[in-house]
Order: sequence, then structure tokens, then C-alpha cells
Amino acid sequence: MTNPILFDNSYAQLPDRFFTRQNPTPVIKPGLIRVNQALAEQLGIDVDWLTSTAGLEVLAGNAIPAGAEPIATVYAGHQFGSWNPQLGDGRAVLLGEVVDGQGARFDIQLKGSGPTAYSRGGDGRAPLGPVLREYIVSEAMFALGVPTTRSLAAVTTGEPVFRETALPGGVLTRVASSHIRIGTFEFFAVKKDIEALRILADHVIDRHYPAAATTENPYLSLLESVISRIATLVSQWQQVGFIHGVLNTDNMLLSGETVDYGPCAFMDSFDPTKVYSAIDRGSRYAYQKQPEIAHWNLMVLAQSLLPLIDADQAQAVTLAKAALDQFPLAFHAHHRQGMAAKLGLTTATQTDEQLVRELLELMQNENLDYTLTFRHLSDPTNHKLLPVRLMPWIEDWLARAATETEGKPDYTLMRSVNPLCIPRNHLIEAVIKAAIEDNDFEPFDALTQALQTPYVERPLENPLTQPPRPDQIVQNTFCGT
Repeated sequence: MTNPILFDNSYAQLPDRFFTRQNPTPVIKPGLIRVNQALAEQLGIDVDWLTSTAGLEVLAGNAIPAGAEPIATVYAGHQFGSWNPQLGDGRAVLLGEVVDGQGARFDIQLKGSGPTAYSRGGDGRAPLGPVLREYIVSEAMFALGVPTTRSLAAVTTGEPVFRETALPGGVLTRVASSHIRIGTFEFFAVKKDIEALRILADHVIDRHYPAAATTENPYLSLLESVISRIATLVSQWQQVGFIHGVLNTDNMLLSGETVDYGPCAFMDSFDPTKVYSAIDRGSRYAYQKQPEIAHWNLMVLAQSLLPLIDADQAQAVTLAKAALDQFPLAFHAHHRQGMAAKLGLTTATQTDEQLVRELLELMQNENLDYTLTFRHLSDPTNHKLLPVRLMPWIEDWLARAATETEGKPDYTLMRSVNPLCIPRNHLIEAVIKAAIEDNDFEPFDALTQALQTPYVERPLENPLTQPPRPDQIVQNTFCGT
């Protein structure tokens, strides 16, 4: 088959200072774990070829398909608030881009494909565990309706990866609208490379925010557009109880998609101060701090864009600050609407915020599962499963819902936004354990399949819907790569 992947590369046509041309490093004995058939079909990639020996060689990095222009991109970043002037794709290679049938452009990247110019002494490989975790969680996020990078395939390498112990290696094929990060802009801003900033900004506008090109100040419009999109994204994280875990500026995409799932987690029992990431010792990226951190990251982006926004620095600062001031307003508007929907309220009012706060306080005090509490509320026959102490609140909620057009909560709406099945930490750990210790990928396939329909009704005793038992609770997550 000629050209099984129809590449149409744009980032690789930018000047060389944006990347290093870099082929992936071949592996000894690749093995196919899973191919995302629906995503492959969307991208116009033949599934039969992708699952063939020739396709496996590409997914493992052993062969470069026609039309690919493999590169490792450069970027910088603030990591836990500390500046790092050069990072870059240290374990990933961007093969190229494809355009789907709807005209949407996507990167195809191999993650765990070997060392690059930006590996900083690392081996450029990925243990199998983090590969499976990202596949599971990214596809679960997509099914939940949260903007995210996707997973096209996962393969084993037949080679060990040495961390604290020897672990089996893997390669993930990641798909994203782009991999351009806030840290990409930081890299050129700190060098005062205005030409590179302009080229990069024009590329992002053309690729993600074409409407900005026709405005009076395209670069200010770019900033405003990213702020709006990130505000929506973070509000969606909060609504599903997702904790990213490592919200550095190099882990925030200009496209507004969730990226880099290393130490991420979904909350079990509700705790606004919850941190899972073992490396987040200062709780910088706790659940309740995610909006604040996103705002901080956007401030860094704004600083990088100042030379483009206006030649007069004082005027540029004034314009950027006005744009940044819109973030908390946009976040709260999206969050208020989203939380109202979780309570079956089709009209969100500011007074509903008190109702939400009271529920969350009760959930925290009663150590209630975040996901299941909302799901139980979504079915009046399940209200009896909730603690007695919630009953006065339920009466207040039903009284508020009585003012709606139907005179009651919209339970159909609630069941469409309150998932029953989420990628819980203990389920992911069990899947990884089976794969690594027993070479058994059936649990991975079963969990991945179930998470494609998170809102579908299932028996409450189904283990995929249950919170962890005390002996199953995962307290800490690790980047692992």
C-alpha cells in the first residue's frame, strides 16, 4: 500500500529553530496492544494496514512512513513555578500531520520513541504503565466530552526501560490538534526572538483561531481566544473531578486540549484540597487551585505575546491585563452553568452557587464519592442511597428545581453530564499490574471499552462503577516516564 497515512505537514515547514529533525529509535520486538479503530477511521488511516506488520513497525518507530517528516519540537516552561529555559520533546517524535474528512488538522506523535536532542540525558523511552494510563485516561476524557489529546495506538517494545527497576517498554501514538504549548512561546520570548514569536503566533492563528486574523489586533485576539478556551477546559475538569497533577506551562496547549496525563487522577471522595501527584509536595496543583494556576499560566503566555500585541509596552500590558481579567469571569460563567446542569437546572443563577457549595461541603464532611453522589442524584429512585444528612439539602434542591419549567430537575440532562463510569485510580492500577506482571491485556481492553460510554446506565454493583474499597485506595500517582 502506498502512502497509508496521508501526511500534510505544516509545523515541519517552519524555520529550523522550532524543532530538530529526529527519527525515532527502532525497538527489538514490537507488539501491538490496541489500535483505536474509530480514531483511525476519522483520520483516514486504513485500520487493516495499521494492525498489520507494516503498521506495527511504524507505530513502534521502526519504520518511517512515506510523507512523514519526523521532528522533536523545542519549548521551555515554568515547572512548579520554576523557570526552565529549554525543555522540548525529550521522549517523543512528531511524525507529521493529517487532515481529516471535516478539514480538521491533527498531529501524529510517537511518545516513548527514543532519545532526542532535548532528552537531557534521559533514554527517551516510556515504561508500559504510563503508556496504558495515558491511553485509558485520554480516551475516557474524550468520551466524557472534555477537550483532550487522543490515543491512536499502544504498542510494546520488547525492551526493558530502567527506572527504579526494569520495566517493560511501550510506545503511545498520540493525536492532538497541535502540540504547541505556552512553553513554546516562552522559549522564543525569553530570547527576544520577535520574528519567531510572530511566525509561531501566525501559525497558531491560522491553525486554531482563524477568526483572529481579521480583527484589528490579531495577537490580542489570539490571547483572548486562548483565555476563553482554557477557561472552558478547566471548568470541565472541575465538573468531572479531574486533577491534572502537573500543570506546568509546558503542559498547557494553545489548542485548549488536555495533554500529558502522567500523574493525573480522578477524585474518589470529594476533597477540594486533594493532590495525587507524588511530586506536587507543595500542593501547587491541587484540585481547587487548578483555575488559579491556569490563570497564572495564561499570564505567562500574555507576557510572551506583549511584543506582538503593541509596540508600546505600556499599552501592550494594559491590553493584556484587560484580557486576563476576563479569565475568572469566563471560568465562573462556564462552571456555574456546568454545575447547574449537574443538578438538572437548565437555568443557572448566581444564587445556585450557594446550593452547589452546600452540597460540596456535605460531600466533603460525609466523605462521599464525588462521581457517584451526582449520579445518585440523577435518579430519584437512588436518592435513598445517599446519607440521611443530605436529605434537607435534597429538599432545598427540589424546591429550587420546582421553579424550573418542568417543575422538577431535568433528570435526563443530569444523566448526560454526570458519568457513572470514570477511570478511577484503582482500576487503572489493576489494569497496569495485570499487563506488566501477567502480560494480560484483557483488563485493559475491558476498561477502555467501558469508558467509551461513561453515561450509560449500569448495575450499581458493577465493579467498574464502584469507588475503591479502603484497601484499594490509591493515595499517590507518579509521572512514571
